[in-house]
Amino acid sequence: MPTSARHIVTILTVALAGCGVSGCGTISEKIAAGVTDAIPAAIGGMPADAPPRPGTAKYDEYMRERERKRLLPASERGEEAKPAPATQDAAR
Repeated sequence: MPTSARHIVTILTVALAGCGVSGCGTISEKIAAGVTDAIPAAIGGMPADAPPRPGTAKYDEYMRERERKRLLPASERGEEAKPAPATQDAAR
C-alpha cells in the first residue's frame, strides 16, 4: 500500500501535537532556563544579585550561608541585613 502525502502530513501533525502534551515540555523548560541566564539584566534578564538556581552547588552554598546568617543574633548580622530606615513621607 503506497503512502500518500496526506498520511505523512497526518502522522507528522499527530507526532508534533503529542510532543507538546507529553515530553517535549521538559526539554523546552531546560532550554528556557539556560537561555534566560544569558540575557543581560538591562533588557530583562536576571539581576546580578539574584540567588543561584536550585540544584546547583552554588545554591547549596548559598542556602548554608543564609541559614548561618539566620542563626546569628541581630546585632552581629551586619549592615546588609538591616532594613532601611522609614521616613515620615513614606508613612503618609
